[in-house]
Amino acid sequence: MDADRLVGLAAIPGLASIEETSDGGLTIGAAANIADIAAHPLVRRRYTALAEAAGGLATPQIRNEGTIGGNLAQRPRCWYYRSPLIPCLKKGGDRCYALAGNTRLLCVTGGDRCYIVHPSDTAVALSSLDARLEIAGPNGRRELPIGEFFAGPGRDLLRENVLEPGELITRISLPADAPERSAYLKVRERESGDFALVSVATALTLDGDGTIGKARVALGGVAPVPYRAVEVEAYLLGRRANDVDSTEAAALALPNATPLPQNGYKLPMAINIVRRALDSVLGTDVEHRN
Repeated sequence: MDADRLVGLAAIPGLASIEETSDGGLTIGAAANIADIAAHPLVRRRYTALAEAAGGLATPQIRNEGTIGGNLAQRPRCWYYRSPLIPCLKKGGDRCYALAGNTRLLCVTGGDRCYIVHPSDTAVALSSLDARLEIAGPNGRRELPIGEFFAGPGRDLLRENVLEPGELITRISLPADAPERSAYLKVRERESGDFALVSVATALTLDGDGTIGKARVALGGVAPVPYRAVEVEAYLLGRRANDVDSTEAAALALPNATPLPQNGYKLPMAINIVRRALDSVLGTDVEHRN
């Protein structure tokens, strides 16, 4: 790719900062380093799912150089989309070549002619923590919930997010009242340096009597965008933590899944790690349900 001009962003004030806000929330500049986010004391203490997602992302070299904005805006890793030799649907072609090929890593829900999965670990964690994104461009700034940032193939075949030409993510905001207990888990083929086959971020707030007052469950590796398991959330909401059956809750994770010929393994995998994540945030002994 040739370019007449390159614009450097590193010197923009605040773009790499991680700061507590006056109301007790947190703002993270889009150029903040993944490793710095994973190690930040406030992130580790109050936004644990994000710290765990960032800390297990890719390799140490990538975590030390990569930014959270880049992680959120990355392109899908579908083999057929990435190949310069294949004119797939997502590149303006007339078909999804994956359907007649290797579907092992593709989505099990939400596919609409194109069956990519979004590869971002931090997107899944941020989805469970009610994050908001600030976007800047030629027409000014705008802010939106993270769930409105991503665009699946049913909305736009050629893009994965709502960034317009000339726009960039400038800041991620985490609210002071984000769910207080959170965890992030993922399953991958290699212990290090690999993308998630399936991932989950679970975040809960317990009221004074032990009732679940806020519940967020987001999955990665199963859909073209970070997938909110709203049926699991509905099961949890208003239930006393001691009364939660994590196996029963996790079984609700993907009610409308339609796996492709080679990726049906993702369904039991997703259900299992949702159960494990719930046990983690509820303080339940994981072994008792195995």
